[in-house]
Amino acid sequence: MAGIRDSIDTKKRRLPHISRRSLLVGATAAGGLALAWSIWPRDYAPNLTAAPDEHIFNAFLKIGDDGHVSVIVPQCEMGQGVTTLLPQIIADELGADWRTIAVETAPISPLYTNTLLVDEDSATFTPRSMMPDAVADVRSWARREWAVRHAVMLTANSSSVRMFERPCRDAAAQARALLMMAAARRWDADWQQCDTANGFVTLGAKKLRFAEVAAAAALLEPPAAPVYRAASADPLYGQDLIRLDLPAKVDGSANYAGDIRLPDMVFASIRQGPLGATRLKSIDKKAGLASPGMLYVVEQEHWVAAVARNWWAANRALDKFAPVFETAGPPIGSDGIDKALKAALKADGHRIVKRGDPSEAMEGRASIGATYAVAPALHAPIETRTATAAPDGARLRVWTATQAPAQCRAAIAAATGLSENDITLFPMMAGGSFDACLNHDVAVQAALIARTIKRPVQLAWSRAEEIMRDIPRPPARARMVATLNAAGGIDALVARIAVPPTTHEVRERLFEHKAPDAAQRAAAGASDAAAVEGAANGYAIPHLAVDHCPADIGLPTGRWRGNADSYTAFFTESFVDEMAAKAGLDALSYRMAMLGQQPLLARCLLTATSIGGWEGMLSGSGQGLACHSMRGSHIALMATARPSGEGLQVEQLVAVVDAGRLVNPAIARQQVEGGLIFGLAAAVGATTDYKGGVATARKLGQLGLPRLAQSPEIVVEFVESDRDPGGLGEIGVPVVAPAIANALYAATGRRIRRIPLSPERA
Repeated sequence: MAGIRDSIDTKKRRLPHISRRSLLVGATAAGGLALAWSIWPRDYAPNLTAAPDEHIFNAFLKIGDDGHVSVIVPQCEMGQGVTTLLPQIIADELGADWRTIAVETAPISPLYTNTLLVDEDSATFTPRSMMPDAVADVRSWARREWAVRHAVMLTANSSSVRMFERPCRDAAAQARALLMMAAARRWDADWQQCDTANGFVTLGAKKLRFAEVAAAAALLEPPAAPVYRAASADPLYGQDLIRLDLPAKVDGSANYAGDIRLPDMVFASIRQGPLGATRLKSIDKKAGLASPGMLYVVEQEHWVAAVARNWWAANRALDKFAPVFETAGPPIGSDGIDKALKAALKADGHRIVKRGDPSEAMEGRASIGATYAVAPALHAPIETRTATAAPDGARLRVWTATQAPAQCRAAIAAATGLSENDITLFPMMAGGSFDACLNHDVAVQAALIARTIKRPVQLAWSRAEEIMRDIPRPPARARMVATLNAAGGIDALVARIAVPPTTHEVRERLFEHKAPDAAQRAAAGASDAAAVEGAANGYAIPHLAVDHCPADIGLPTGRWRGNADSYTAFFTESFVDEMAAKAGLDALSYRMAMLGQQPLLARCLLTATSIGGWEGMLSGSGQGLACHSMRGSHIALMATARPSGEGLQVEQLVAVVDAGRLVNPAIARQQVEGGLIFGLAAAVGATTDYKGGVATARKLGQLGLPRLAQSPEIVVEFVESDRDPGGLGEIGVPVVAPAIANALYAATGRRIRRIPLSPERA
């Protein structure tokens, strides 16, 4: 993550200028650290708006005179249920009636910075083992403080509950104390003897509704530290409460960016050229403008947009405009990508993980190796990229789905020349994202079109544009080499993984507003520990090394559900299975022998195989295993699969998950089931070839996605736990492909070492 930038609001303009270099260098000394801390703004007031009958208690909740409790959610709702989970935490601690809970999207504010994600990102981007503790601590502090100052409200890394459970609980506890104080004044009692339940403040037989004391309570000063509610006999936390967003999604009243309708609004479609350093060369303006319903054409350096009375007219007109693009440098193609990955795998890499001495342990001993490959993975959300923009005098209003609202607003400001204070951003729910909404191109494009034609416009990418311009999860290749001990266990393992440094690319786009091709070129060759995250996976291997071999593939890459774990788990779990077969051992017992230091993961594995009826080394069983840990959660998966006359047939997936405390078990189950289906899609498809800088696929039907009839029976069980919540949005994805690949080996005796899986192409 980049360093310090000048702030744009008036209060921060009065601060002394701090350059990136001066902070990061100066802060390494005690004096510099003290100075940096002393001049940094650390106190932020909530910037919420309230209706005349509402009262703001803190940054996370408001209470109305009618008793409704509005919970402020600072994360993007993209199907993961965050607009239910965080309100459920607050309602439980507050003692509220669930029927009175409402939800609002948080405004951009430092108070909602996702510091957990920043901390995790810092730890993987620059591992502590690679620098002295003092320097690591200072750099982590600097990144965290920079993130707060720039309101980095990222929704990613399955971090919503992990990050905001405590702030939400604290906010609810403080509000609860204020309500009890106000009620106690009426009763002339000690507020600490009061309690709350079902939307009432209680004291023995006395009761007052929240609505009756909200106005007075909001004016009081809360206690210095949160006073938490005693355990309830019927807590909301842990219940299968119905999702708050579900009714509106079922009846169609939920608003997405494409549902916005404004007076005098028109509709736009866009055409962008091949991936890479591409510019618009020419269009047939006369033919395009003659198309029925056409109103305007907007040309930019890298794209052309048609604006019409409806979207279909605009999209049809683009064919008549017949835009011609030219691209500098060699065109991006699948053959070139594969060639670059192979070359990177042979070149020097960066050692990210080291345990023991793998080189010495392998010297003079026979080793076993295997090479694996994964294709680029597309996001393929149901909702294509959409944004609505409207000029408002000298200001601008924009509606779009974003996982980083402050950075989206900054990107619009940088492109339009407006001040961020002159842009009002309305973050919308996403119809699926899987980290695609970290890309803000559509919002920037809509803003530029609206400013050009001087009227409200809604821009929606076509499905073909969505596929062709998607910034996919990177392709990767891995070379796994191991030596075995006398018992057949892995004594030493070296994993070399060739993959682009995607984390650097994402940062260049997100915080520096660079075009995808420019970000890709700027990041090429950089070491990226996050690019090989999850490769170690907790197995007790005495001598272990994981190397990142940066690959310059030309194709821009981005974040994706599961990120690096989605391919590193395939490499590791497939290779472990191969080593078990080489040693003539059962895949379950082989893994269990290496999980002595991972009891939670081992328990998941034993439970999954017990539920699924593991048959061990029985020939033709069609059963395969995989297990993985990430984001504080653990999962084991047993798959049953075999080839059939109609292709790969996955019959059953049995998953056991330990994700700590579950706020809402029903939503947790939905997330794991969704992750398994997402992982299945990536295992069999969700990709495209590239030719001439363009994706060869144009429709969802060309991506090889599984159909409903091909979906397996899914069994999900959770291990009961009182640990802090772990991440659930991604944990189901990484284990699917290796478990199915291992199942196919058990069924056919043939190894498949590439994704997408195909029994015909081992």
